[in-house]
Amino acid sequence: MGFLIRKPMHYLCGMNTKHHSNNILLNLGIQSLNEMQEVAQDAILNENNILLLSPTGSGKTLAFLLPIFELLQPEILSVQCLILVPSRELGLQIEQVWKKMGTDYKVNTCYGGHSIDTEIKNLSNPPAVLIGTPGRIADHMDRGTFRFDKIQTLILDEFDKSLQLGFHEQMSFIIGKLTKLNKRVLVSATSDIEIPKYTRVVNPTILDFIPETQEETNLSMKLVVTKEKDKINTLFQLICSLKSEAAIIFCNHRDAAERISDTLNEKGIYATYYHGGMDQDERERALIQFRNGSVSYLITTDLAARGLDIPEMKHVIHYHLPLKEDEFTHRNGRTARMQATGTAYIVMHELEKKMEYLDYGMEVLKVESAITLPKPPEFQTIYISGGKKNKLNKIDIVGFFSQKGKLEKGDLGLIEVKDFISFAAVKYNKVKDLLQNVRDEKMKGKKFKIEVARKVIKKEE
Repeated sequence: MGFLIRKPMHYLCGMNTKHHSNNILLNLGIQSLNEMQEVAQDAILNENNILLLSPTGSGKTLAFLLPIFELLQPEILSVQCLILVPSRELGLQIEQVWKKMGTDYKVNTCYGGHSIDTEIKNLSNPPAVLIGTPGRIADHMDRGTFRFDKIQTLILDEFDKSLQLGFHEQMSFIIGKLTKLNKRVLVSATSDIEIPKYTRVVNPTILDFIPETQEETNLSMKLVVTKEKDKINTLFQLICSLKSEAAIIFCNHRDAAERISDTLNEKGIYATYYHGGMDQDERERALIQFRNGSVSYLITTDLAARGLDIPEMKHVIHYHLPLKEDEFTHRNGRTARMQATGTAYIVMHELEKKMEYLDYGMEVLKVESAITLPKPPEFQTIYISGGKKNKLNKIDIVGFFSQKGKLEKGDLGLIEVKDFISFAAVKYNKVKDLLQNVRDEKMKGKKFKIEVARKVIKKEE
């Protein structure tokens, strides 16, 4: 590993002499960078090929976005940096961080399931930073919807996941088109990955921040043994034992996620599911409802193990164990981050095959006596048929719901404004009156549809 000397970060602590006078860290609500971010920043600015390895939740996104900002040149009016991601959620999350930084540079995210016409329109006024999934970016390159002859920096974020998902062909095609590249950065939370030749990353500067022994001192593990082959009743009892605290429940298959969610809802537990087979708007709605506390339990595949903008969890439940240790580690990365503590529960049938990567000598938790249902969520999600493109923002929604809807400060939770729709969390006991009060009212001179957001439920076959 190359030895790196850190340089002072003039633009973070006040003025950016190159382009911008804006306190980026202040905009992000961060006081200082961690060691990994400082080292990565320096390396990306000064080296041409970088492999950044750092655990989930350690702040890798910011580690590469800050130096990208330094490298951009305001006089170039086409895409200068391309960031390839394995999932649309990770792409949208990176876009949000960039927007929060408050730079003058445009960013766009392109991904399958999103309107290609909207993307083509966005790209007609090209962003300096383009984020996208390999399939969709390759499609745009094929169509010639943006110029790529000025792209000098390529970031492959969670590139191991992109390889795992079989994006080799698209990534090879994209990289082959980038003839002016002078900087390549590979980012991963997993070490020991073979770097494909087509990336043209040779002898990279390796920044390895993955502890040799994964420090899981803040993570406790508990085994929950079930006598029934179908573990759903044991899962129900386990959830009832969690004192109404939210949890993510991981399983290995999409249909299992839907079935478990369906069954839990029938038993009176507010759950929703999330997996790669859902439409984009369904996936977003499920995450929004989980984020804002309208549902307390997210039943998901490994798609939610990383790259998602969801809060720190106290509880991660493995309904099924993944085949690989890496995925097990990523799942557990949803809890016990930084200084927080968390628990991972393994729900296991007594005759189930044991995984080599797991030490089964952990504490056994008995949940048979837990039958009290968790408290229902405090909030319900309200759907609004307008968003940023309709010139609506959070302040408009807060003002409208307070004045016309007669809500008080504590009645309103998380508000998320998308391009053409918005969602607001409202206290359950205030929803009926709110909808009645705003039924015939206009917001910013326009009548919007305002109703309880549909819950993502299993479609009937």
